[in-house]
Amino acid sequence: MPLFIKDDVAAALVAELASRRGVSKSEAVRQAVKAELERETKVEPLHQRLERFWAENPMPPRTGMEADKAFFDELWGES
Repeated sequence: MPLFIKDDVAAALVAELASRRGVSKSEAVRQAVKAELERETKVEPLHQRLERFWAENPMPPRTGMEADKAFFDELWGES
């Protein structure tokens, strides 16, 4: 079944990709769509990436010490 691209910008992008890869426009579209579908299946949801990041980069243990607000205010010139 033929695919007609009526958008001039899309057609130009397909032509450029085909030219760079030395393939037909049909093959360029096939490769691009296949690559995009594969990329989408590999995308890990944000919450999973964050959980993995936190597991690989844990926060240091709490010291039990409290921050000295007056000290930090003085450092920032807010005393």
